[in-house]
Amino acid sequence: MKKKELQELVTEQKILSRIYVIRGEKVMLDRDLAVLYGIETRVLKQAVKRNIRRFPKDFMFEMTAGEFAKWREAAELSPEDRQGLRYAPFCFSEQGVTMLSCVLNSQTAIDVNIRIIRVFVKMREYALTHKEILIQLARLEKEVKGNSQDIENIFIVLKELIEKQRTNPSRNKIGFKQYD
Repeated sequence: MKKKELQELVTEQKILSRIYVIRGEKVMLDRDLAVLYGIETRVLKQAVKRNIRRFPKDFMFEMTAGEFAKWREAAELSPEDRQGLRYAPFCFSEQGVTMLSCVLNSQTAIDVNIRIIRVFVKMREYALTHKEILIQLARLEKEVKGNSQDIENIFIVLKELIEKQRTNPSRNKIGFKQYD
């Protein structure tokens, strides 16, 4: 693997590890985006608040206190990170991350956004591929279930024939007879 490809893979892994599912939506948190953009979280939040009309609810939302507490318990955070989490973070959907590149008008923000959007697109393609596989598996399972009933019926008939043969052994054998 080339060095550039390896760097991109590491970056993709970093981005993937920072995508969470909150309220049934894949989102990235303000603090993680700030790290990727190389700015402070408060700067990112200020920029969003100044341009709040660009971020409707499906682009960005703030975690509720319950969601925040649940996320803090589930996330693997260092003691410093836990201490720095006093306020519920903003959660940005794929569209919200795209909008951030308009608000944060720096070359770093644009480059990072392009990488993030590519990761979101790959995730969507991956999910669609798995959905098709799951549909095919469900179809196959239905066929197998139908076949298993047929196989059961065959065994029932075979058992009946074997029982009939045991109960009626006086039947003459058919076939070639050899005389000594």
